[in-house]
Parts: sequence; structure tokens; C-alpha cells
Amino acid sequence: MLIRLLCTAVLALSVFPLLMNNATGHEFTDSDMEHYRERIKTMFYHAYNNYLDNAFPYDELRPLTCDGQDTWGSFSLTLIDALDTLLILGNHSEFQRVASLLQDTVDFDIDVNASVFETNIRVVGGLLSAHLLSKRAGMEVESGWPCSGPLLRMAEEAARKLLPAFQTQTGMPYGTVNLLKGVSPTETPVTCTAGVGTFILEFATLSRLTGDPIFEEVARRALRSLWKTRSDIGLVGNHIDVLTKKWVAQDAGIGAGVDSYFEYLVKGAIMLQDEELLNMFHEYDKAIQNYTRFDDWYLWVQMHKGTVSMPVFQSLEAFWPGLQSMVGDLDSAVRTFMNYYSVWRQFGGLPEFYNIPQGYTVDKREGYPLRPELIESAMYLFKATGDHTFLQLGRDAVESLETISRVDCGYASVKDMRDHKLDNRMESFFLAETIKYLYLLFDPSNFLLQPQAWEEGAGPSEDCVLGAGGYIFNTEAHPLDPAALHCCSRRPQERQELQDILLHLSEPPAPTQDSQSEDMPMPGQSESIALKPGARRTAPVLSCPMQPFSARLSVLGQVFSDNT
Repeated sequence: MLIRLLCTAVLALSVFPLLMNNATGHEFTDSDMEHYRERIKTMFYHAYNNYLDNAFPYDELRPLTCDGQDTWGSFSLTLIDALDTLLILGNHSEFQRVASLLQDTVDFDIDVNASVFETNIRVVGGLLSAHLLSKRAGMEVESGWPCSGPLLRMAEEAARKLLPAFQTQTGMPYGTVNLLKGVSPTETPVTCTAGVGTFILEFATLSRLTGDPIFEEVARRALRSLWKTRSDIGLVGNHIDVLTKKWVAQDAGIGAGVDSYFEYLVKGAIMLQDEELLNMFHEYDKAIQNYTRFDDWYLWVQMHKGTVSMPVFQSLEAFWPGLQSMVGDLDSAVRTFMNYYSVWRQFGGLPEFYNIPQGYTVDKREGYPLRPELIESAMYLFKATGDHTFLQLGRDAVESLETISRVDCGYASVKDMRDHKLDNRMESFFLAETIKYLYLLFDPSNFLLQPQAWEEGAGPSEDCVLGAGGYIFNTEAHPLDPAALHCCSRRPQERQELQDILLHLSEPPAPTQDSQSEDMPMPGQSESIALKPGARRTAPVLSCPMQPFSARLSVLGQVFSDNT
């Protein structure tokens, strides 16, 4: 452990000269930080109030026509996505009002085809985060919180609507599900890699809070099934047939269609203290570094041969430096960040695709839908290094958004970064992620980044402490508190004890081997408390770290596993 820490210190020192060579020399004072926090708050409320005035209860605001549209399922999505941002900005009263409003207005019993991936990260993730932050926001919570509560029940209801998508022989989910009818018989079995591997944070949190293991079980089964499909050189493609396990699109990279799969392996490992997930990521990272990295850019390659198929940078890849900082690869993270930052400076934002050899945009991929990924990486890297170069990206982002995207009714996506023509859309992630990460970049002492006053919960565990630090952001920037998983941990244990008692009482005398069924329930079907005679279910693995989560995140932003 000491050797690892010393090596990390040396590595961090080697990074600083590179940062200084790329910096303009501007140092941000406390007054500067406060100035940008206030500007970002003003940006948030300009967008948020226009959504309420012109678009609610639709999913999204159309800022050029000052009206709304449903996009991902008719959930008032922007309101759900913006809820925890309200608290982060300090607006407790509006958080309370919106939390109550959502309970009264959102209905998941509707005949709507919804994206399994998007509904999970935005709706389930947003509701879980709001539930775990509700006490901090001054809401009156139920007895037994955080193991119960109306927002938790909403999150569970939404997640149950997604479970039919996981009822496949492979365990990998369909990409779309009808919230009322389940999966259509004509639904395509082809979905993206991220659509298979981006559930473990939300679903494990649900299982640990509610005591129902089905959510974590289906998420883990999907991850393990996907893991078995990697190529001989250790890569995965970006679209797969979930019924046959055959790769339909064999381009391997870290961007669109794959990105959050890798993200959830790292963050899932941290939140659940799970070595299996961390080992999966390290194996992938070896292949990624060997076959896709060129001069600190990451290209797209053929997953079986490793030959370059697309020499492009995609804006979604800009999350990668932040992820690298979480596993301690700071030198590589900073170099790659500076490459991406150079593209931002060239256009005033990140075009969706950027041709690296030509140094320009890719035809029909010139837009910038106000994505957060580069700002997200800047937040992690500033936290890890304290270097003001990353604040300069935040400053540039504020100026770009205000100059290019601000319109009378909100902020408009950019249709073409070459001439800054605008598109009539403001996606919900603008308030959930872009504004949130911008604000946190300039507020390093925020409770999400710096442990402050902790809270007591009233769950089954006597030592239930929340808010002690180590929040994990899902891929929609909704913060989840790992301590809450321990807080509710006794509920599955008590459930298992009750099952054991009922099993003992209902056990028939001397059952023969032939009479015992080996059939297991399909994913998505919750088992009854009284299981079949002879059947046992192992309780979810419970991990209680020996040191606070904040301690594991305190050394240059790194995370150390127990066997380091």
C-alpha cells in the first residue's frame, strides 16, 4: 500500500509540468469561483424556469419555439433529471415542491414504448438520488428511511417496468420495453453494449434499499453474459444481438454505444466494493490501451483484429479522463484531456465526431447537444490535482454556452459547430449533468465532493450513517450514497432468515433427487418468500468497508481496493 502511495505521488508530480505547459497562467481566486458559481446558477434557472413555464409536463423544452415535447416516455423527464441539481444549488424549497409534485403527477402505468437504458439512468437514477437526498433537503421522511419512502417506491415501480426486458436466455436485456405490455414480440433483439452493461449502480442500490435481490441479480447476470462475449484480443463491439450473443456492429472503442459500460464497471466496483467488476475493467483497459490508443487519442478498431476502423474522436469519449483519474491513471488522463480540450477551443464546444487526422468535424456529425462529458472530466481532474487548467475549461464552457446556445426560452443544442446554427432541443441532461458538473467544478467544497455534516438513518442497522462522503455519480450525474446500501443491509438478512424458517417448516420428508426441480425463475419474476422445498437463495453479498469511503477517494482522487 505504501509503495502504491509513493508511486502515485511521483506520478502526480510528473503530471504537473504537462499541465503548466498547457495553461495560460490564470489562477482563480475565491472571488472568481464565487462569480462563476453565481453565473452557473443563473444559467440553471434560465433553463429551468423556461421549462416550467413553457414545456411542463412534457419531457423536454424546445427552446426555439418555446414549447415542449415528449422524448423518452412522457415522464416529465426534465423535472426528474433536475431534482437533485436543485438541492446541489441550495434550493431546498423547490426540491420539496417538485418531489411532491412528481409523486402526484408521474404515472408509469402507461402504454408507452420506453428505452430501458434511458429510463434507468434518468428516471430510476434520478428518483433514487432524490430519495437519498430528501432528508438533507429538509423533507419529512418516513420511519425507516432510507429503506422506505415515496420516491424510493416510485424508483422501484419504474424499475419493475423494465424487468421484462431482461427475460432472455442470455440475461442481456432488450433495448425497448412497453411500460404497460412488456416487450413486443416484434421488438428487435439488437441493442448497444452500454444498453446491456449500464444497470448495476441503480439496480444494486434498489436491491440493497428494498431487500428485493431481483434487480441486482438481473444486472449482474447481464454484465457476466456480456463479459463472456469479448473477442480473443479482449475487446467488445458496440451493438449485439441479445438473443444469440452475436456482435452486429464490431467496432470497438470507448465512445457511443459502449462508454457507460466501462464507467459502471469502475463505479460499481467502488460503490459495492466488488473486485470482480474492477478486474473486468482492468482486463478491458489492457486491451483498450494496446489496440485503440494512439498518441493519447482513442480510435475505433475492429474488435477481433485490432485494426483501425474509424480514426475519430467522439464527444461521448470525453468522460474517459475522469474515469482514468478514479483508477489512478492521472498522467494518461491529463494528456488525453488536453487533446479533447484543444477540440473544444477550436469550435467552442465538442462536435459529436471529430476526424483526428484531418483535424475537423465529420459530415453529419457536426452538432453539440450541450453534452457534459468534458466538463465532468474537468471536475474529477481538478479534484485530483487542484490545477486551475481544468477551471479554465469550466470558464470556457460558461462563455460558450452563454454566447452560442442561450436563447430567450432556454439553451438550444447546436446543430453545427462550424457556424453555430442552433437546434430546437434542450435535452434533460443539460440540467442533470452539464450544469451540475459545471457548478461542482467551481464548488470543490460542496457536500457531494467534500464530507461535511453526516446524517443518521432509521434503517434496520443500528449504525446507520449517511452523507459521510464518497458519493458515486451514475452516468446521468445522479449522486448515490454508498453508505445507504449498508444502512438497509439487514433487511435482506432478515428476509433470508424468514425464508429459512418457512423452508424448514414446509420441507417434505426425505425428498428424492428426481423430485427436486432445478428450474430457476426467469429474471424479472420476483420469488415468493416461501421458496420451493429444497430451494435456497444466497443473500446478496454485503460489504461494509473497514475505512470510510471518503478516505478511499482522498488521495489524488484514486480508489484503492482492499488487496492493494
